[in-house]
Amino acid sequence: MKMKTMKMNRVGCFLLFLLCFSWVGCEKATEYNPSPRDNFEALWRIMDENYCFFAFKDVDWDEVHDRYSLLVKDTMNQYELFDVLGEMLAEVKDGHTNLISSFDMSRYWAWYEDYPPNFYEEIQKNYLGTDYHIAGGLEYKRLADDRIGYVYYESFSSGVGESNLDYMFLHFQDCEGLIIDVRNNGGGALTNADRIASRFLEERMLTGYIQYKNGNGHNDFSDPEPVYLSPSEYIRWLRPVVVLTNRHSYSATNDFVNTMRLLPHVTIMGDRTGGGSGLPFSSELPNGWSVRFSACPMLDVNKEHTEFGIDPDVPVSITEEDLLRGHDTILDTALEFLQAKTDSIRNEGE
Repeated sequence: MKMKTMKMNRVGCFLLFLLCFSWVGCEKATEYNPSPRDNFEALWRIMDENYCFFAFKDVDWDEVHDRYSLLVKDTMNQYELFDVLGEMLAEVKDGHTNLISSFDMSRYWAWYEDYPPNFYEEIQKNYLGTDYHIAGGLEYKRLADDRIGYVYYESFSSGVGESNLDYMFLHFQDCEGLIIDVRNNGGGALTNADRIASRFLEERMLTGYIQYKNGNGHNDFSDPEPVYLSPSEYIRWLRPVVVLTNRHSYSATNDFVNTMRLLPHVTIMGDRTGGGSGLPFSSELPNGWSVRFSACPMLDVNKEHTEFGIDPDVPVSITEEDLLRGHDTILDTALEFLQAKTDSIRNEGE
């Protein structure tokens, strides 16, 4: 571990968020209108002008309009209308896209439901036990005869401060390797993702690019603007790290993995992440319902989309045999990998 004074800086990225927000904004309907037809057209138009992945996902939004328009009737009630509009939004296959009313919220979950879980809380208890530490949203413990630190972070929406991280790293100060488990972490605050990732950097690093809409066309985007992350000014960890992922690692978690995989001492292990690389924004329909959708695409360092997920360096799935024995194949593989790696480092130093 090292200490270094350098402020984390993603100011440029946040300014672009504001630029993106100023374009799509949080558009609010000016006058209440319950008409099924008018609300259908309003939703279709909001998405048509602002959604950011039509071209990338090869979605023919005009064809979607014509198909769903036939289902909209002036006599339908609000529940029937909600179902039709929710199904239309599902055509973009985006976990960041939802229709929200006072009685329901539409959602698209097939991005992870059609994949193996590769994480089971009841099996994780066999490793964490009940004597683990909790710091903010972090659950952590030393494993493998205290050689390997293990930390589980369930959600980037759970608060994690600099002091939480410092105490965790001090607890692991004698460990030779570290496992960061973000399986089933559906995302949350990008600031938390950056705060944790900055603890593993040696120098300021390009982590990717961001674009924002600058017109109503499906391909009206700004040029990709670089996004950088600087090392934390607090305790940092530069020893071997394994990040565990599964398909339910989504949104801010996808961004965290995108950053961590760039580091030479970090290995991503497990299953492909769920993706979710578009920054979501909201607008309002004439009847008061709100719609959330992906508006600003975030790209990797090669200017490629990660909307469909990030592949691990070492693909591993939990086997049926290990499941029956109460073992976590992915976690076991990470422990074996780090022990072998740290043994090799130790032998080289002798």
